[in-house]
Amino acid sequence: MLTVYLRGASYVLGESEVGYADIPDMAELAAEFGLALNPGLWGWGTVRNTRRDLADLAAATGRATLRAAGIEPASVDALVLCSTRIPGPADDHGSFMADVLTGIGVGDIPFYGMSLNRCVNLLAGLDVANAFVTGGRYRHVLVITVDAVAEGAAGISQFALYSDAAASCIMCPDPGPPGAADSYEILGCATAQDATTMAATSQISSDLARAVNDQLLEPPGLKTSDIAALLHLNLFKPLIMMKERQSGFRPGQLYLDNIERLGHCFAADPLINLVDRAALGHFGEGHYCLLAASVPGSRIGVLLKKVR
Repeated sequence: MLTVYLRGASYVLGESEVGYADIPDMAELAAEFGLALNPGLWGWGTVRNTRRDLADLAAATGRATLRAAGIEPASVDALVLCSTRIPGPADDHGSFMADVLTGIGVGDIPFYGMSLNRCVNLLAGLDVANAFVTGGRYRHVLVITVDAVAEGAAGISQFALYSDAAASCIMCPDPGPPGAADSYEILGCATAQDATTMAATSQISSDLARAVNDQLLEPPGLKTSDIAALLHLNLFKPLIMMKERQSGFRPGQLYLDNIERLGHCFAADPLINLVDRAALGHFGEGHYCLLAASVPGSRIGVLLKKVR
């Protein structure tokens, strides 16, 4: 079986920075969700908004990934694009994907769209890309996630403040040349679902997270304490602290700074946190990292080992 590597992790944020107090109807929405106006408690800080088209954001992060990985656009064999919502009717989706493909310069490669996994979309996309490369179907698979708050929609929910962003990486069977950008070996992908709790009114489940941990960590003989960094979603601080600690992780394995700095960038959070924590030196060569995301009724994890 081929070894697969994640390379060129990159992200692009909305160009406008907005303080939490400037989110339209912030006080009223917080009251509606039963949230006290206590920014320190929740991790309310700034979010990022964009006026750019989603295809433009997706293409920008895709180009950044190829530059970081040192891979030419012509070498990309397939694209997996993840998004909770592509604006417009389905009739417009072909033009949207054409703009993404031409914006990156990858040509007429096959593409696959993922949307129904909600904010676990990116990790579902990585799982699919990993299977493509492992099975020999494609050699270089570009994975992109892109989302923005819908026009007129609230920028806050009961569990997060939202930012517009895109993130990406390349999945391939080689770690790249010496001196190349950060490269991670994919040690495994795992999912856990509970169809009875998938409604938005349900809670995020730490039981599902522990089930994913077991699937990923038992084969290589690892424990949660062996994970140098958990790359989680940027939900409100108390929710992340409670759920991820119940899942078996220590506070030092979590990273809460981006909750206040960026808010919740939909499915992009794990890759964003991977990029930022690597830059901060939170882990090094040989260390294990876990990309993980939960929504009601679903958890997906991707276990990584940093090879450079």
